[in-house]
Amino acid sequence: MQSYPGSILEVTVREDRPVAVLTLNAPPLNIVTMATRHHLRAAFEEIEAREDIRAVVIRSQGEHFTSGGDITAFLEASPEELSHLAEAVAAPERCSKPVIARLTGYTFGVGLEIALACDFRIASPTTVLALPELRLGMIPGSGGTQRVARLAGLGRAKDMILRARRIGAEEAYQWGLLTEVVPAESLDQRVEELLDELLAFSPLAFKACKEALNESQEGPLQQGLKLEGRLYGFLRTSEDFAEGVRAFKEKRKPRFQGK
Repeated sequence: MQSYPGSILEVTVREDRPVAVLTLNAPPLNIVTMATRHHLRAAFEEIEAREDIRAVVIRSQGEHFTSGGDITAFLEASPEELSHLAEAVAAPERCSKPVIARLTGYTFGVGLEIALACDFRIASPTTVLALPELRLGMIPGSGGTQRVARLAGLGRAKDMILRARRIGAEEAYQWGLLTEVVPAESLDQRVEELLDELLAFSPLAFKACKEALNESQEGPLQQGLKLEGRLYGFLRTSEDFAEGVRAFKEKRKPRFQGK
């Protein structure tokens, strides 16, 4: 993978299973640099192209996911560059493969925006979410306003973002911003269990379902129904669907090949 000087992101592929692990590695606060954002996008582009990678975990080194972005770097970037930062942060959402965010401690600013672009957010009780940009005379600029409002509702989004308020793990779970909250000592085990679930599915079916669900947030109902119908018809022709039906009849686990 291309080198990104100044990036705090480390990308590895596990030897024991087809999973890429993206780690924010600059503890204690794991401050996200501009280079890290571009690196994130490039990493997902490579992951998307690799058939040997079936799922992704985004995590951090240390007790905090990240305290947010490198604030001073914003004054060095052009307005044009800043206006396109959301495209890099949305890389997990565009990825056709399942993406899990493993969260603990501070999950602020761009860190929360990255997590919200993932499919699943598994958090420890120490996790605290915040979009504090108003305190700097700025707004969230990488999807924060849009994804919080879609997941939690407009009223809660305003309560959180317009007050630059920190939200604890339990409240965030109740709002729908977190998928699960588990004891810190069980966090890695729960991520592994979720990976077991996701890797058991047909890659083709997962990709289609993720596309249909994402589309449900972007357009009118009829548009989404048409897409769902096309994807449904496409999967009818797949070997994975035929294998799924055979396995159901034979009362065994299916062996999906992604074909």
